[in-house]
Amino acid sequence: MDLNYLWFWIIAVLFIGYFVLDGFDFGVGMSLPFLGKDDTDRRVLINTIGPVWDLNETWLIVAGAALFASFPEWYATMFSGFYLPLLIILLALIARGVSFEYRHQRPESRWKAWFDGMIIVGSAVPALLWGVAFANVVRGVPLDAGHNYIGTFFDLLNPYALLGGLTTLLLFFTHGVVFVALKTEGDIRVRARSLAIRSGVVTILVAASFLVWTTLAYGTVASALLALGAALTLVASFVANLRGKEGWAFALMAATIALAVLTLFASLFPDVMPASNNPANSLTIENASSTPYTLSVMSWTALIAAPVILLYQGWTYWIFRKRVTRAHIEEAAH
Repeated sequence: MDLNYLWFWIIAVLFIGYFVLDGFDFGVGMSLPFLGKDDTDRRVLINTIGPVWDLNETWLIVAGAALFASFPEWYATMFSGFYLPLLIILLALIARGVSFEYRHQRPESRWKAWFDGMIIVGSAVPALLWGVAFANVVRGVPLDAGHNYIGTFFDLLNPYALLGGLTTLLLFFTHGVVFVALKTEGDIRVRARSLAIRSGVVTILVAASFLVWTTLAYGTVASALLALGAALTLVASFVANLRGKEGWAFALMAATIALAVLTLFASLFPDVMPASNNPANSLTIENASSTPYTLSVMSWTALIAAPVILLYQGWTYWIFRKRVTRAHIEEAAH
């Protein structure tokens, strides 16, 4: 396999890592108004992701840097054409990160409520807009002969892209609520499982609609098989949650997100940014990639660095593997 094709799939894997890991962070943040009956409950929710949320976000940095180095034309076209939604995502991520750090700095309820709102919005906005962005990449956008985006912001808000955004929003929300059930005990764990059942039904219906649309309009045989796998793992996760198997439910939700991302990349292949107005203007793996020398250096760097990063992140999750309870929060307050 040529290195440019290899790096196309490496980019897919990096975004899988980001959406799976930061996806449940988004879901936990969005669950605050549904599961946080009081301040202690909200602190329990935040503490389930407290040790790992910033580590999870590094996957986005790595994915962006790898995209810039391996496919500079793709990076330039996407980040310039999608400048406003990507800026909104960045501002939302900043607001969420600031809220995690500043929420506990003062005891006033209004202070905490303000930052809780920022966590909720800072989680929901990226969860929605990432789906909108990737759906537009698969659908294709108007490009000129120099591969520059010539549409408007509102052209990105088409029905297919909005359905993609709603799909990622619901997938991440359900993923996060299942994670809460996996990481907590007592009443909040029971309520999280119940909420995951209710949101799971809606998620299955919306995600199935998006995957069918993707397969019929832009799919290939490979993407159709991946979409079928995503649908089956999503239903299996729902069943596992019904039976109280939180670990299996979480793992199967992660597999669902991974297969859904692979479905989009398989539908895109061999393009990286299709031109909806003129196929001749499309960016492909061939015309958007870096030189073979650059890709070779990147491959050796990734081969050395990736195992170290994965071991460190796995160690972090192992250290903070225990469940978070109200008793832990109340003890820490004294």
